[in-house]
Amino acid sequence: MAKKPYTSYSYLPEGQDFTDIELAPEFGRVPAYKGELKPEEKTRAEKLMQDNITISLHDHPVRFPNDMRQTPEYNRTGRQHTAFAGVKESGMTVIFDNMMDGTACVTGNAPWRWLDIITDIGMRQADIAHQGDVIVIRTVEDIHYAKKAGKVGFVFGLEASTPIENEIDRLDVLYGLGIRQIGIAYSDSNSLGSGLNEDVDGGLTDFGRRCVTRMNQLGMAVDISHSSDQTGIDACKVSTKPVFMTHAGAKAIWPIKRMKSDDVLKAVADTGGVIGMSAAPHTTLSKAHPQHSIDSVMDHLMYCIDLVGIEHVAFGPDTLYGDHVGLHTVFSHLLSTAFSEAPKFERVKYVDGLENPTENFWNIAGWLVKNGFSDKDIAAILGGNILRALEGIWVK
Repeated sequence: MAKKPYTSYSYLPEGQDFTDIELAPEFGRVPAYKGELKPEEKTRAEKLMQDNITISLHDHPVRFPNDMRQTPEYNRTGRQHTAFAGVKESGMTVIFDNMMDGTACVTGNAPWRWLDIITDIGMRQADIAHQGDVIVIRTVEDIHYAKKAGKVGFVFGLEASTPIENEIDRLDVLYGLGIRQIGIAYSDSNSLGSGLNEDVDGGLTDFGRRCVTRMNQLGMAVDISHSSDQTGIDACKVSTKPVFMTHAGAKAIWPIKRMKSDDVLKAVADTGGVIGMSAAPHTTLSKAHPQHSIDSVMDHLMYCIDLVGIEHVAFGPDTLYGDHVGLHTVFSHLLSTAFSEAPKFERVKYVDGLENPTENFWNIAGWLVKNGFSDKDIAAILGGNILRALEGIWVK
């Protein structure tokens, strides 16, 4: 008997516990990227995707409302719909999924509440438990199993440690619930350290140093993507394990607060860590490509390769299923500082070539093939570098 197509939360009775919100499609929301690959380049890129472990260091593999203005209402249901069909066609082995991040307000009026985070972790894992194509990743061995079994693995993480408040033992609780990666701060400061929004960069706090040490002990990856520069540098100094910058870019290429200075990029590499290139709209632009596209993002990749070496770069595209530009408009109050003081650029409706998790890595592999990268280097960028770092972070 043919397996029935899976839709999120199909184990619930029709219409139960849902608002009447139309969700964005998993395929065909925008025109497909035209990479202009030769047939032999396309064949080689596809083989590299099939043969190697491919890891997104940061994405949101969920469907958002077609009308992004409904996102707050949607998030209050506590049920983000995993895009199972989309991720199955993505070619990815593993996705670092930071779930509802800083936009979720389920039980109150402010993001990053402890109960909201626990609700999200439980709801998402209940959903995954009722289908067979996606698994939860907690160990390096799980990653190898996912590749061998032809499944997609989700590594659950948080973009900020804010929900632990001043209770360091909550890190242990989150680890026990499956969290394997946490950011220090999400743009605004918290008890661990300064976020990138701050005018005065206070760096990592004493509590933050204790938390980084505890995360090392637990086997939980430290992410500095939304932290201030000094906080990121401090975290790298304290950590005895590789540190991730899961999704950002180089400030030397595009000088906004959301990007990272050379000192931060070097600090991550010095830990043995990995720098993930983001593709969130209007972030990783470049003077050469001010109309945001895969070419803009690759300008950041090439700069980071020259700065710290190819063994420390990867991709965390930070994409989703829905209108990401519209999402930024809805939550502009959270993002205005990060994009402040940007040079003039051409606004886009979507990032051509890196618009959603289904297309990202097929196009990344194609671009790398077209631009003369070796098979060995492409395998490292697609996931090998992250896998190597995880072997030094996650407890055996």
